[in-house]
Formats: sequence, C-alpha cells, structure tokens
Amino acid sequence: MESAKRDEYPIAEPVRSGAQPVIRAKAPLRISFAGGGTDFPHWYEEHGGAVLCSSINHYARVTLYPRMDRQVRLRSLDLGYMVNYHVEDQPVFDGVLDLAKAAIRRLGATSGMDLDIRSDAPSKSGLGGSSALTAAVIGAVANYLSLHPSLYELAELNYLVEREDVRISGGTQDQYATTFGGFNVVEFSKRGVLVNPLRIDPVVLNDLEAHLLLCYTGHPRVTNGLIEKQIQFYKEKREGTAQGMARLQELVFEMKAALLKGHLHEFGELLHEGFESKKQMNPEVTAGTHIDEMYERARKHGATGGKLTGAGGGGYLALYCETDKQHAVKNALESLGGRFVNFSFEPQGLQVWRSSCL
Repeated sequence: MESAKRDEYPIAEPVRSGAQPVIRAKAPLRISFAGGGTDFPHWYEEHGGAVLCSSINHYARVTLYPRMDRQVRLRSLDLGYMVNYHVEDQPVFDGVLDLAKAAIRRLGATSGMDLDIRSDAPSKSGLGGSSALTAAVIGAVANYLSLHPSLYELAELNYLVEREDVRISGGTQDQYATTFGGFNVVEFSKRGVLVNPLRIDPVVLNDLEAHLLLCYTGHPRVTNGLIEKQIQFYKEKREGTAQGMARLQELVFEMKAALLKGHLHEFGELLHEGFESKKQMNPEVTAGTHIDEMYERARKHGATGGKLTGAGGGGYLALYCETDKQHAVKNALESLGGRFVNFSFEPQGLQVWRSSCL
C-alpha cells in the first residue's frame, strides 16, 4: 500500500541499517545553447540531430539510507512530499515523486531504503531538472544494489524512466548532459547517441562564463503541449518548422567553432539567431508569457543574444552580454520581474559516493 503526504512526516525513527554507509549522489543541471528540438526521434531518425550544452553548478541531490526492512520511503525536501510503499508493490504513478518510484522499480530493487531528494532549481525551470533528479536517484540506487552501469547505460536508463515509464514528453539530450557533465556536442541518429566533449581553452571558458547572465523569467515553464505541437507542426509540414530545426542544428557546429576559436562575440550573435530560429520552428514557444518583452528589453540595453532554456513557455533566459552593459540589462529585466542567479560551468556529471556521516 502506497501513501503520499505533504508536510506531514512521521515522528517515529525509520528502521535503518547501521551496517551500511549512507549513499549520496548529485547530478548537475544544464544550459542548452543550440540544437534543442533536433534531439527528438521524429527529426533525428531522418536528419540526424545535435545539441550544444554544458552542465552548471546547480544540482539535484539524493541521499539514500539503507533500511533493515523492505519498505521504501521517499521524501522531497523542496516540496514536502513523502511516499511510503513496500518494495515489492507496484508504485502508483500519481504525479508525486514518480521519477524516483520508476527508477527504483526499473533497477529491480528488492531491499528497503529511505531516499531524500532536493534540487537547486525550481520545478519546470527548463534547465533539465527532471533528468538531473532521475540521474541522481539512479546513481544512488545502482550503487546501493552494487550495479555498475556505464555512463551511456546510466543515461539510457534515465531516458527509459522519463519517457517510457513516467511518459514525460521531451527529447534525448538532458539525460546525457547531466550524466556526462562538461561542455559537449551531443549527436543523435538511428544508430544511437554520441557525446563529444569539447576542449575549450580555459581562458575562453572563463570569459564566456563572465559574459553570460542567467535570468529566471518569474514563471515556471508551462509547456501547454508545446512539444506535441512542435512534432505536429513538423509532421504537417508547416512552413518554417523544418527550416527552423535545420538552422538550429547548423548553429550547433557554428557555435562550437566560435568557442574553439575564442570568438565569443560571434557566439553571442549566433545565440540571437538561435532564439529567432526556435520561434520559427514553433511560434508558440513564448505565447502567453512576457519573455519576448524581456528579451527585447535585454537586447535594447546591451545583450547581444540569448537562449530560452527548455522547450519554451517560461523558465530561464541565458543572455550573452558585454560585461560593462550587464548592470543595465539586470536593472531592465528585474523591473519586469526577472530574477538573476549566479552560476558557473560544471565539468563533472553524475557523482555518487558513500558517506559515514548522517
């Protein structure tokens, strides 16, 4: 029997095993700079696909406490949810911690555990938070079960949990971005997925970091079927959709070249072209939001280009801006409700370790 509660944790201590260490995992969120949308099978099985993305120092974090019984207790430290069920029962997918339930089931766990989950980013941020959370759960549970999947196998498990088990709409990039970490071009085809790490000069990478601003638009990403509409537009051969997607794919390699050569202003200009190409692909990505107003205000005050994270509908804007103009851009967007967050690039992906400290 499964039970789910909010803000109502039991007072009694759980039946934990003191013989095994606590297992912790963290997986980074990501910023995708170009190619989003080409990581869907309807596109890449015919044309191939690619994204340019980097993990950042915002994380989904999991702590696993082994239990002596066969109960599973899941807790979201951000949302206050708690779920209890027997490990041999089929969990109910009701929208409460479903990704964790599905990951535990898919890995074939037969031992009890307590799992505490938290994330550095708000839900539906467009930063790949669902995949990061799933990666951290898979990493911790696999370690608990003494399983040793490769990075590619971990990412594929992540994809299966999200897309097949829980049936969350989305592409294929996030699972690989959070698992591998670093700055990558990730390519997709009928043959599979290939992660290509970029050897960017550290000076260039630090300078790019200094030129990027990350602004929360003030609203969670509400897809309203955006992904399904994008696929529908493509299948209906809507004018502009295929052209926008093709250009987004080309931009991956042009932006890659700009980074490897240290041409950062060109990178910023290509970001702007990507913003426009994304709207060409699906003109509804900013519908019902004030994102267009925010983006135009940022450009007016000095931003060269920017990227709406995720599929659209809200979340974050990543903006390339010369450093002496960033103060004006911040003031302009904060007046519209934007909130800026600090970040840096994270070279590592999923990390799992055992700890003797509770």
